[in-house]
Amino acid sequence: MRLNWRMWLSKCVLMHPGFLVLLLVFYIPGTIYGYIWYDDQLRETWTTRPLWQLVFVPDSPTASLWFALALIWRLAQPGGPLRDESAAAVRPSVRRFRSLVEALGVITSIKYGVWACVVIFAGWAQGDVPRWEHGMLIVGHAAMAVCALLYARFFGFGPWAIAVAGLWTLLNDTVDYGLGTYPYLPAELEDDLVPIAAFTFALTGLSVLSAILARRLPAASARAPSA
Repeated sequence: MRLNWRMWLSKCVLMHPGFLVLLLVFYIPGTIYGYIWYDDQLRETWTTRPLWQLVFVPDSPTASLWFALALIWRLAQPGGPLRDESAAAVRPSVRRFRSLVEALGVITSIKYGVWACVVIFAGWAQGDVPRWEHGMLIVGHAAMAVCALLYARFFGFGPWAIAVAGLWTLLNDTVDYGLGTYPYLPAELEDDLVPIAAFTFALTGLSVLSAILARRLPAASARAPSA
């Protein structure tokens, strides 16, 4: 029997333990690689800036880390990831913290997934030479945004978690473009910092809105209560 696209996007498929493990096979090495990618900027920040700014440097790998942690948490949930959260014995404080991790994973994955793709294309448009790494980054970051949108409806974050995650992302933008910890840009874009900063702040708002809308999509199964 052929499975239609709705079945492939349903909770019973996307939240199946085997599928989550397969997803983590890509997410965990990708997250590690992302931190390695930021090695030079992390070293520069370590030696020339206050240490508290380190946390604001590796944007994309931290986004994928939050999302991977959300998947791992669901995978380790009593009864498995397909079990409704309301039926699982989860302490309210733990549930609230998990909802925050999920909200951070979704909002920042949408935001930095789209941001990286747009910046790469903008660099090409202004003369940056395409390289094979660009293709890898486009595929990886686009997948981050798509996965976040697909899985938001299965997560349990609510208004409180969305607000905190959104404020944290805005703080990250403020530190990046107020103190200069933004990711290294192609040389062709260094004179476009003001519009890039404006786009980045606007993208945070769009990412929060996208997370809210994606969270409201039907999950083809009982939804978890909001935290």
